[in-house]
Amino acid sequence: MESRYRGLLEAAPDAMVVVNQSGEIVLVNVQAEKQFGYRRDELVGQKVKNIIPEGFAERLISDATRSVADALAQQIGMGIELSGRRKDGSRFPIEIMLSPLDSAEGILVTAAIRNISARKKSEEDNAALENQATSLQTARDELELRVNERTKELGVANQVLEQSNLELKQFAYIASHDLQSPLRSISGFVQLLKLEYEGKLNEEAQDWIRRTVQSIAQMQTLIRDLLAYSRVEARSRPFTQIPFLDIVKDALTLLESSVRDSGGQVTWGPLPDIMGDRSQLVQLIQNLIGNGLTYHGDKPPHIDISAERSGKEWIFSVRDNGIGIAPKYYEQIFEIFKRLHDQKDYPGTGIGLAVCRRVVNRHGGKIWVMSEPGQGSTFHFTIPERTEQTNEQPTC
Repeated sequence: MESRYRGLLEAAPDAMVVVNQSGEIVLVNVQAEKQFGYRRDELVGQKVKNIIPEGFAERLISDATRSVADALAQQIGMGIELSGRRKDGSRFPIEIMLSPLDSAEGILVTAAIRNISARKKSEEDNAALENQATSLQTARDELELRVNERTKELGVANQVLEQSNLELKQFAYIASHDLQSPLRSISGFVQLLKLEYEGKLNEEAQDWIRRTVQSIAQMQTLIRDLLAYSRVEARSRPFTQIPFLDIVKDALTLLESSVRDSGGQVTWGPLPDIMGDRSQLVQLIQNLIGNGLTYHGDKPPHIDISAERSGKEWIFSVRDNGIGIAPKYYEQIFEIFKRLHDQKDYPGTGIGLAVCRRVVNRHGGKIWVMSEPGQGSTFHFTIPERTEQTNEQPTC
């Protein structure tokens, strides 16, 4: 029999083991030697359970409750996955294909044994990938759910913000009419008192009238500045191409008396054309130049305006020779109603720089200051080279 089947066994690509009804190995091929780590003479005559611990082939043959033919009929052509054991004791997954073999010694079983370690590894990897994909999908679903929830929350927050902005605009109109009208009346009556009783009242009464006039003027200025702050969005206009030099000249026209009274000087270098809201940019430069004219020391104020390109934006600088600002106040000065000096020394409302930041933010830029006490201040702000009008709310 060995001479008859030897050629067929050796030609097989898988390990081939022939087992008799006693569960003994009677024939093996070279692939079986390689796969299980035995020499041929170490396998022939040994029990198949030495290399297949579960003893499937042996159990199949020796099952006394059924004939060999019946047992084989249930398994022929089926790939059965079991565990093989090498000579060194290590185990590896195998797949067995069984077929009956008639011989002079009786019916034998031929087992084609294939090492399926690579396939099992691939299956495990695929299963791991499927688990990862499932986990990723679950995480993606959870993230999508959270994003949807967050989107709803932001939608509600935006509605609240829009309502708040609407109320702010309504307040601006109320302040413009309902507050300024009675102030003008009070101011008029106080002026009449001053004219009518000039020289007839004692010094204390005259001082009261003077303080009342000053307080009214301060209140009117505060309302005017507050209106300017609230109307940055309410009265915004579409962006147009503007020579920045025209903006500076418009601002100086409005500040002509302040420049003359302070003995100040305003200079500038080459300035680019930009996209923006002309009236708001004039207000921005007017406020920054006005700060330099107000907060000056013993020397006459000197303000210089310059610009340089940085990537896709322009960085503008407004430098003065004033009293300067301590670094710890760099952020505070841009907050509304925040003042660093007494009203008697430097009059103002604390709204001007807040308006500047609001205008710059609307133009898609940012504003900051570099200064030291007694060394003057330089206000920098950026304007993108090409800016489209935005409806986003500014960061304040």
